[in-house]
Formats: sequence, structure tokens, C-alpha cells
Amino acid sequence: MARGNETANKIFYKGSSDDFIVFVDDLEILQKWKSDRSVPLTEVLNGWKIFVTHSHGAQGVLDTASQSALQNEFGTTNDDECMVKILEGGEYQATTAREREGGKNDSNGSR
Repeated sequence: MARGNETANKIFYKGSSDDFIVFVDDLEILQKWKSDRSVPLTEVLNGWKIFVTHSHGAQGVLDTASQSALQNEFGTTNDDECMVKILEGGEYQATTAREREGGKNDSNGSR
């Protein structure tokens, strides 16, 4: 059975010095949040973390954004405010990871 082919929904924010990414659950919930701010961010976001790609675009290596990177780009280190700015100004992207096939029990040897 293939593994690793789940869809990742993310918001890509092209900043002036770095590129930022947050993961969201669903485009429908994101659009609902944009029109109705009473929807809690916890329902929109898939994990409460901001990632930075070090200007390598949406496909770069993801590292946790430092407080100084957030301060330089958004003028604040408050995660809530930064996430709102990323959700408002970012671009929605849905990607599917390619399938991975691998041995499930290497102790069986080659068959």
C-alpha cells in the first residue's frame, strides 16, 4: 500500500526578506474565516506554527520562523498577529506528496 500521498493545504506568504508558510485544514474554512472573523483560528490552522523557507519559495526546506524573522517582516513577534497577516496576504496552495513505497518488514530479507 502506498504511503505519504496526503494533500497539504498551505498559505504561502512572499515576504520582503523571507518566505513564510502556515498550514491550514481546508480552503472552505479559510474562506469562511476571511468573511466571518468569529470563526476561531484554531479551526482554520493545521498546527500553530509559522514556518520560514529562507527565500526558497513554497517548496523550500521548512524551518520554524524565529522571533527576529517575524519582527523584521511583520513588526511584531506575536504569533496570532503574524498568522492573521499571512492568512490575509498569502497565497493558498494545495500539494499532494508523491507516493512512497518501501519495505514494511526488513527482517524478511529480499523476497
